[in-house]
Amino acid sequence: MDEQTSERRTGFLGTYFNPTAVLRLSLAAKALAWVVLVVNLSQLLFSLGASLLQILQGFWEGVGLVQAVQNILYLFNEPLQGVFYFVVLLGVSHLLLMFLDIEDNTRRAARHSDPAK
Repeated sequence: MDEQTSERRTGFLGTYFNPTAVLRLSLAAKALAWVVLVVNLSQLLFSLGASLLQILQGFWEGVGLVQAVQNILYLFNEPLQGVFYFVVLLGVSHLLLMFLDIEDNTRRAARHSDPAK
């Protein structure tokens, strides 16, 4: 018999997923979260450097307060979205692991409470 059919023989008919695939998905979400964070932080550093060069070269002379604030807010728009994606992806990763734990604890509780076994 192959490995997948032996994994599915748990004696519990409510299993519709592969725990290994869920663990891989959780790991992929965690890795993607860190990639998103690094890309967005590097983008923020690049944008801050470009803005600093513009200020030093005099491109911001004569710019009003509203335009300056708008430019500064624009700098932090995408990195804040990246931080949000980072938090959401890490949350998804931890939720998947929590669901696996809940399912495992439910199985154990069912085994211990079943007098037939």
